[in-house]
Amino acid sequence: MQETRKDPPGREFLPRHVGIIMDGNGRWAKSRGLPRTAGHAAGAETFRTIATYCREIGIKYLTVYAFSTENWKRPQKEVNALLELLRRFLSNMEEYQRENARLRVLGDPSPLPPDLREAIVKAQEGSKDNTAITVNIALNYGGRAEILHSVKALARECAAGALDPEAITEEDI
Repeated sequence: MQETRKDPPGREFLPRHVGIIMDGNGRWAKSRGLPRTAGHAAGAETFRTIATYCREIGIKYLTVYAFSTENWKRPQKEVNALLELLRRFLSNMEEYQRENARLRVLGDPSPLPPDLREAIVKAQEGSKDNTAITVNIALNYGGRAEILHSVKALARECAAGALDPEAITEEDI
């Protein structure tokens, strides 16, 4: 007779979705006498470890806030290093397949270099059938940018006569 595998006690209390804000990697490196870019690389490896662990324990969705609109204001060398980390992460299709991980990118990729935008499309398309975990990477996102995008969309509707400005609600925004 074959034994039925049971989940460990407490698994029913795990969240379905975990979010991580990648913050403090540069400060971590600086406190150790390393360049900020070394902190970003260490953070990327830590994220990989966390993603694998989340998949192993049954968390279905993991979102990492990796590169906000504010990150463009960093020194160009640091921005380039962050984009290079993203390139390496996106090109690791074998790992997505091995981990059965689906990759999705959230945010506005339009300011990214063309090769990165292409890599995003390729990684999302190549991992779309994977089912163990969905890893969301938030890129070029920001609260102010989202508000601006929403207000512009509402302004276009008002200008076109499709929306009365006095009728705009919080839900519209």
